[in-house]
Formats: sequence, C-alpha cells, structure tokens
Amino acid sequence: MRAVVQRVSSASVTIDGQINGAIDRGFMILLGVGPQDTEAEATRLVTKISKLRVFSDAAGKMNLDLKAVGGSVLVVSQFTLYADVSHGNRPGFTNAAAPALANSLYQFFLKAMAATGIPVQHGEFGADMQVSLVNDGPVTVLYDTEAGAC
Repeated sequence: MRAVVQRVSSASVTIDGQINGAIDRGFMILLGVGPQDTEAEATRLVTKISKLRVFSDAAGKMNLDLKAVGGSVLVVSQFTLYADVSHGNRPGFTNAAAPALANSLYQFFLKAMAATGIPVQHGEFGADMQVSLVNDGPVTVLYDTEAGAC
C-alpha cells in the first residue's frame, strides 16, 4: 500500500458538486493499493499513520499525534499512486490492485482507522472527485509498505 499523508488545516472532497467529506485540522490521506497488499499491511499502515507525530507541541517541536490535537483524517482512494511512468509519457496502471481488491482494502483501512478513535471522513471509491486542501507547513509524508516504510 502507498499513502501520501499531508498535514492539513482543512480538507474536503467533492463528488458531483456535493461535499462528500470534510475535515479541519488533521491528515489528508491519498491511499493506493497494490495487487499483493493484504489486511495486515493496511493494519500496519493505520497504526503508523495514527501515531505519526507531526503536530507542534508547546515548544514548537513536531511531537504530537492526531489524537493529541483532536485531529481527523480525510481518506481518498488513489490508484494513480501506482502509476508506472518508466516508458513514454502516458502512465500505466497495471501495478495497481484490481478494483475489487483495492476497494475491499480501502474499506478495511477506513474501518481500521475509525477503530483507533480518530474521526474519519472519506471519498468514494472509483468516483471522479475534486479534492481541496490547505497543506499545513507544508508537511507531507510518504508511506510505502513494499519499501518497508511500515
């Protein structure tokens, strides 16, 4: 699994002109699923992200996690995180999981994140979405379970 985690002061996802999910302070998570991914990778990723300490403490150091600051997450599925751009100018997406597996693990990730007690908002798997965010910092962290980042 691959996740791009952005610390935000606000973020929202709109589908067909309607806001589907919105948060204030927290993480915007773009989540991609690979063909070999399992619920075990999703669980490890949820654990790592939920404990990520990138919010400032009283001394101004990045030392606090989502729960400590009362933050939320907005999760959007993004198969394009598995784009292969090694040949030509048009990306290939054969490295992404098939839709059935990807949706299943996306839904599992949402439930596992909610089980941590962190409020979760989300997009809709497979939908054409417009995402807006204010990246705070900016702080952006990349996770890739295949690269041993979890």
